[in-house]
Amino acid sequence: MKLGYTIIYVPSVESSLQFFGQAFGLEKKFLHESGDYGELKTGETTLASHSLGAMNFPEGHVRASESKQPLGMEIALVTKDVHAAHESALAHGASELSAPTQKPWGQIVSYIRTPDGTLVELCTPVHE
Repeated sequence: MKLGYTIIYVPSVESSLQFFGQAFGLEKKFLHESGDYGELKTGETTLASHSLGAMNFPEGHVRASESKQPLGMEIALVTKDVHAAHESALAHGASELSAPTQKPWGQIVSYIRTPDGTLVELCTPVHE
C-alpha cells in the first residue's frame, strides 16, 4: 500500500492552486471545469484540493480556513532553501507561524499558514 494523494478542502480551489504556484512554483496539473477539484504537480504524490467537503461529509467538517488555530495535520514541502520559500510564501499572502529554525538533527524547518488556512511545513531534506 502507498499514499495515493492528499485532499485539502478549501474555499476556492483556483485561488489555492494560484497560491501554491506563485509562492512555491508548483505547477497546476488539473482544474475541473466546475472549480470544485484541482491538482498540483508535487512529485510522487499529487496534492489535490477541492471544496466538495459538504458532499463527502454532510454533517460538516472543520474548515481550516475558518479555524483560529491550524489543524493538527500539515503538508510538508521539502526544499534546499527554506528561507527563500518562507519569504515567498509570506509575500504571496501566507501567515508566519514559525520562522526558519535549525533543528538539533540539522534540518531547517519553518511553518506557514496559507491564505486558505492550510498548515505547511517548509523543510530541508532529512539526512539519514
